Amino acid sequence: MYQVQHVDSFSSWKALVSSAFVPLCSEPVGAQPFEGTVSGTQLGQVGVMEVAASAHVIRRTEELVAAGDVPRFKINLQLAGHGLLLQGGRETVLRPGEMAIYDTQRPYSMLFDEDFRTLVLMFPQHLLGLPAGDVAELTAVGFGSHNQLGRAVTPFLVQLAQMLPQLAGPVGRRLAANAVDIAGSMLASEIHDRGTLGDGTRLRQVQAIQAYIDDHLVDPELAPGSVAAAHFMSLRSLHKLFGETGHTVAELIRTRRLERCRRDLEDPMQLHVPVGAIGARWGLPDGAHFSRLFRAAYGCSPTAFRLSI
Repeated sequence: MYQVQHVDSFSSWKALVSSAFVPLCSEPVGAQPFEGTVSGTQLGQVGVMEVAASAHVIRRTEELVAAGDVPRFKINLQLAGHGLLLQGGRETVLRPGEMAIYDTQRPYSMLFDEDFRTLVLMFPQHLLGLPAGDVAELTAVGFGSHNQLGRAVTPFLVQLAQMLPQLAGPVGRRLAANAVDIAGSMLASEIHDRGTLGDGTRLRQVQAIQAYIDDHLVDPELAPGSVAAAHFMSLRSLHKLFGETGHTVAELIRTRRLERCRRDLEDPMQLHVPVGAIGARWGLPDGAHFSRLFRAAYGCSPTAFRLSI
């Protein structure tokens, strides 16, 4: 349900932002009167909220992180005013039209020295479908006009902010999930551009193999051996190549399949599709095996996951 919560005292604001997002420490800037508004809704696993407030500082401290919470990412798209985001030894200026991602499992600070408006997407980290370690290198990095995909994502998110009061039900949930997928594509592009493998040739090889795997997930026979054969290399060479990425080919295949299954299971437009059919759709035709893999990855069976959405 779309809600608008407005306060005109800083003590009320501190309680509001901690309940709307994750526990935070907030501090006023100056002695001027304060007011703030959080408006938005929870669409499936994605919180979509617009924040408008007077100048202040927000901190997610080590102590608050240690208290425990679901690992989440937050993406901010600055709509008006300026701010500064700091995390992991990096900082970025949030200008109108700029966006940045940050991790609620690590300390961060946000400083706003003037009135501002910002759109915030908050969601469990697994929804991005990207290794948290790779995303960690991109927190507090600005994306916007200098990033090709960022230039495409920004107008979509601005439209999403404008549509917030009308977003509801299955369509709203699907649109919010699409927003996270699009943001994930932007981040994946940046991760690839910053590839840390020893040379460009190996990086291009890994990217080509990853693309091949994504294109063949529906094949139940997809396995490291078939991937190696398709790229005219030995299985040993394939494992050596992926040893630099931090995960094996088998892990990548399994993770990508489960990500696609999870996405379809939480899609309200696919509630009519049996759980077993979704597993089979992504190369996991054995229902019991699919259920075991899903439980190991997400802590519950596919059926229980669907019911929890």
